[in-house]
Amino acid sequence: MSSRVSRRRFMAGGSGLAASLIGSARAQAGANPARGRVNVEGLVEDLKRAGKGADGQPAVRAVLERAVSEPGAVLAGIGEPREAGIHTLYHAPDLTILNVVWAPLMVLLPHNHKMWATIGIYTGREDNILWRSAGPRVDAVRAASLSEREVFDLPDDAIHSVVNPVPRLTGAIHVYGGDFFATPRTEWDSETLHERPFDLERARRVFREAAQRFNCR
Repeated sequence: MSSRVSRRRFMAGGSGLAASLIGSARAQAGANPARGRVNVEGLVEDLKRAGKGADGQPAVRAVLERAVSEPGAVLAGIGEPREAGIHTLYHAPDLTILNVVWAPLMVLLPHNHKMWATIGIYTGREDNILWRSAGPRVDAVRAASLSEREVFDLPDDAIHSVVNPVPRLTGAIHVYGGDFFATPRTEWDSETLHERPFDLERARRVFREAAQRFNCR
C-alpha cells in the first residue's frame, strides 16, 4: 500500500477494505479523458459492460479510475455540479449508476446497500465513516477521506455514513451492483444510532434540505 493511502484512507484497522482500494487502471473508450471531455454516454456503457461481467466490481473500479484521473474532463462532460441530489445515469435490476452531488457540509446518516458499491470522486471531497452492526445499534470502526481522482470500494455488507466537509458542492459517480432504488435496506438514526428501515424519500429530503441551506447563504 502506498504511503498516501496509509496516511489518508483509514484512521484505524480495515486491512481488507484497504486492500480493495488498490487496483490497476485500464483504459476504456467512454472513460478515456485524453481528448479533454469524458463522453458520459460512453462512460455509462463502459460501466454497464464492466459491472455485468464476472469480475464486476474490480472492472467497474478500473473504469472509474480512468475516468476520474482527469476531473476536468469529467466536469466538461457531465457539467459542473449545480444542484445537490441523487441523479440517475443508469438503473437496472443488476446495476445502478448515479451522479451523487453533495451539498456543502451535508451529512447522510449510517446506512447499508446490501450490494457492492464503488465511488469515484470528480470534484470536492467525500468523507466516509465505516460502521459495524452491534445489536440494534452500530459502532464506528474506521474512516476514509476521499478527494477528487480517488476511487473507493464498499463490499456488499458495508455500512457507511457520508459527510461533505468542504463549503462547496462535491460530485461523485456511484456504481452499485444491484437495484439501488428497489432493494430493501437499513439505516441507523443519526442521534441514537438505532436501526430502522431505509427510507429513500427521507434521504432525498436530506439532500433537498441541505441544498436549501446552501442556496440561502
